[in-house]
Amino acid sequence: MKSVKEISDSNFEAEVLNESQVPVVVDFFATWCGPCNQVAPVFERLASEFEGKMKFLKVNIEDNQHWAAKFNVVTIPTFLFFKSGSMVDRISGALPENELRKMIERVLNS
Repeated sequence: MKSVKEISDSNFEAEVLNESQVPVVVDFFATWCGPCNQVAPVFERLASEFEGKMKFLKVNIEDNQHWAAKFNVVTIPTFLFFKSGSMVDRISGALPENELRKMIERVLNS
């Protein structure tokens, strides 16, 4: 099973906002975005590392602009962190793995 699941506008609410049992991180990306492609393997690795503790999802903003607009995502990649259906943190850019891991741990421990 893949650790990272790609979702769309139509199932965003069910996957992210409707009481996931674990915190959720959503990567807003585009296939043509260099920094997005650069950070994708890092996101996959972290998804495997934190499997069962946090849900890792991706939204392609080319095809799904509703939630990107709703959360004011203007830079990609942007990572939004949710806990109990509410956004608790966000960060943009192709981050080094250790920075993204720190964000994940902070959300898990908050």
